[in-house]
Amino acid sequence: MKLASLKRGRDGKLVVVSDDLAWCADATHIAPTLQAALDEWDRVLPHLKALATDVRNQAIPLDRFHEHDAASPLPRAHQWADGSAYVNHVALVRQARGAEMPDSFWHDPLMYQGGSDGFLAPRDAIPLPDEEWGCDLEGEVVVVTGDVPQGASRDEALAAILLVGLTNDVSLRNLIPGELGKGFGFFQSKPASAFSPVFVTPDALGDWWQDGKLHRKLFVDLNGKPFGRAEAGDDMTFDFGTLVAHAAKTRKLGAGTIVGSGTVSNRDSDGGPGKAIDQGGVGYSCIAEVRTIETIEGGKPVTPFLKAGDTIRIWAEDDHHHPIFGVIEQTVG
Repeated sequence: MKLASLKRGRDGKLVVVSDDLAWCADATHIAPTLQAALDEWDRVLPHLKALATDVRNQAIPLDRFHEHDAASPLPRAHQWADGSAYVNHVALVRQARGAEMPDSFWHDPLMYQGGSDGFLAPRDAIPLPDEEWGCDLEGEVVVVTGDVPQGASRDEALAAILLVGLTNDVSLRNLIPGELGKGFGFFQSKPASAFSPVFVTPDALGDWWQDGKLHRKLFVDLNGKPFGRAEAGDDMTFDFGTLVAHAAKTRKLGAGTIVGSGTVSNRDSDGGPGKAIDQGGVGYSCIAEVRTIETIEGGKPVTPFLKAGDTIRIWAEDDHHHPIFGVIEQTVG
């Protein structure tokens, strides 16, 4: 089942979307918003599934689904916690900074709590008042949970995952060092993120969703050219069950909590840092990673951060090369 929120008010209008993303049906008679559905998931799920069956069989009047009309499926959320499951990415960034890589990073996930009071729609522009802030894209996989009790096990956390999607977790790289130097974490360096037009229930992903990982390639284009083609299921040190359980160690998580994977990142086939697509590699899901490799290999970064007018696209495909979650497509400025 695929769910989306059309733009309306602060929290959108819930719709069920056809598998091919061409059609949708109003679901507000079941729940007015996605958050409302998540709050009463056990009660509304059978009704949403029945509506999805009607959409699939075209048994009811349908409206065209236009991704430009979609907000992020949760236009705002009670909580947005982003992990760093691809430790390869963390190791490279720290290597470029000359920072030591603690052994704990391989068995204790990194996570920060981002702003969740308002997300960008998947086709909204990325606001950038100052290019000197070092604007970067970050292609990631995300999950949305139901209620998760404090101290949940990995298996309990995995069972609480209700939806899967993608995000562009925008980062302002040149503001990060100053903020981290204060010892209090990210704030100004992490502006509003954008999410894929639709979120999908894990059962609808079939074999693509296994062991708390999305086993699909993450496509990232920058200014119309292939930039990243990393496999989201590879090199993921911490699966989503582990990430959600980590977030719930000292607190319960409310329904509608979004947890991110961190930048999807693959090592090269020889075990070294990933290579660009034009060099036979799978590329990158953020600019910081290629700049990191340029620094390691050449002493300084060459690839610039995003500037006004730059465009990005982030999506994942099914076996017929159709987007599973729709496409995040944004222009800077």
